[in-house]
Amino acid sequence: MSDAGPRLRTALLITAIAPFLWGISWVGISEFMPRDAPLWASVLRAVPAGLVLLLMVRRLPHGSWWWRSLVLGTLNFGIFFALLTVAAYRVPGGVGSTMGALQPLMVAALGIPLLAIVPTRLQLLAGVIGIAGVAMLVFDPGAEIDLLGVAAAIGAVASMALGLVLTKRWASDDVPPLANTAWQLLAGGGLLVLSSLLVEGTPPAPTGDTWIAIAFVGLLCTGVANWAWFVGLARIPATTASVMTLLGPIVAAATGWVVLDEALSPIQLLGGAIALGSVALANRPAAPARAPIPEAAAGELHATVTR
Repeated sequence: MSDAGPRLRTALLITAIAPFLWGISWVGISEFMPRDAPLWASVLRAVPAGLVLLLMVRRLPHGSWWWRSLVLGTLNFGIFFALLTVAAYRVPGGVGSTMGALQPLMVAALGIPLLAIVPTRLQLLAGVIGIAGVAMLVFDPGAEIDLLGVAAAIGAVASMALGLVLTKRWASDDVPPLANTAWQLLAGGGLLVLSSLLVEGTPPAPTGDTWIAIAFVGLLCTGVANWAWFVGLARIPATTASVMTLLGPIVAAATGWVVLDEALSPIQLLGGAIALGSVALANRPAAPARAPIPEAAAGELHATVTR
């Protein structure tokens, strides 16, 4: 008996760890990160986790993986963390995280030139429906939404979508997921350090919240989460992995409601549900092709019908 089914379920469960931890990280970012220094807050996410993972693997990049780690680290962590931190400060977790519903659609679009995957008509239709749902979520007249925060959230999703597709394109059996995670975190973290020095100056003085942020947001919700993400991405298709990110909005909204007393209006809830449903529609399995009727059998069928 093939063990493909259990192995796939295991891969999906491991992958699901990542969006779950990303969802609860929204609270840690908004409550414990330095609010007046979003770039330095992003450094706290990337660098400590990257150093711990590098000490665990004790392995440096080789050959083309030096520049690949720089590109992937910039997309998956450098740009993504900076924009995500800005979004976390300016919009509720449910709204910001639900922007992630656009990611599978972005992955489908990027997959055309980079992975030679052409989206179906159903996926294109789902994209239009998803945009309508996000519009309801963001432009509800009764809700006060920071457009800069929304733009930052969408930019973060786009950066990660491109990073996901390139990670899948450059996947290699000789690079363990833990090493890949460490290299990318440190590459993205290094760029964040330089950007922080240029834009925000010296880092803010550490406080008790700083150490909580490093442990909770950095090591757990970044280090462990992204290790699980890259383990899963090595075993399942990119489109399937992108669908798993839909757990993030659910966890973020629930956590914001329980911990931060955040709430979404009925129209926003409906818009979020439409956006999430559109992604499920976009990734609906195609109906299996019908096997052609053998010529002899077709002749017999014709004879039976014409009797």
